[in-house]
Amino acid sequence: MNKLVPLTYGLFSAFAVMRLTKPTLFTNIPVTCEERDLPGMFYLLTDYCTPIADLQTSSQRLNLSASTAAVAELKPDCCIDDVIHHEVKEIGTHILVCAVSYTTQTGEKMYFRKFFKFQVLKPLDVKTKFYNAETDEVFLEAQIQNITTSPMFMEKVSLEPSIMYNVAELNTVDSAGESESTFGSRTYLQPMDTRQYLYCLKPKQEFAEKAGVIKGVTVIGKLDIVWKTNLGERGRLQTSQLQRMAPGYGDVRLSLETIPDTVNLEEPFDITCKITNCR
Repeated sequence: MNKLVPLTYGLFSAFAVMRLTKPTLFTNIPVTCEERDLPGMFYLLTDYCTPIADLQTSSQRLNLSASTAAVAELKPDCCIDDVIHHEVKEIGTHILVCAVSYTTQTGEKMYFRKFFKFQVLKPLDVKTKFYNAETDEVFLEAQIQNITTSPMFMEKVSLEPSIMYNVAELNTVDSAGESESTFGSRTYLQPMDTRQYLYCLKPKQEFAEKAGVIKGVTVIGKLDIVWKTNLGERGRLQTSQLQRMAPGYGDVRLSLETIPDTVNLEEPFDITCKITNCR
């Protein structure tokens, strides 16, 4: 293996058999030798060769081999090619372990390993803010910053809500009857640039009338972000469950249902209030 490509998008592992030859000696002095004493060529032949690739992270060890079936015979100058795709979900130091076990023609069992260490860096910085409205709606503002050294094409940024909420994306505007992104037609995120995404979560109908249940809900959902680099390599980031601070309504909650837009001075007017038992 001469080159290690980023593990997020695939690995190419080549296991080649070793060929041994006796060095040729060049001399001006004539040397005579019987043919039966000539060393000739020596080849290391293998039977039942099994390549294995593992990935060691700070928390776990993963087997990446697509197939563990042994190769019946590996002839001289032949190799075994294995392309592996693995989605990296941890940052920090990773070690790719390539191991080969084989049996020689004499029945001797052999084994060797090679290690390749590389770093996985954090591609995005994600910050969130929550705003609790009086109507039980929750507004989520997600700030996404590209902290790599190359531009990103933001393919998808979506919010997967929890079971109690429906979500509406507020990142588009209607223009001439068509919906357009607020970021324009080209959604490239340059290095160190930050983009803000806004979402509105509304309680589902079966939970909207249960103020006491909605009051204690802290889990909102999780963000799913998919992007491509300038070479077309795809990356994906899923956040953990986002949690908000539950609003403190108390035992009883008062909210306005209807109120006139304008009223006359010194004349009575009607408003409609709603009192909710939040216990």
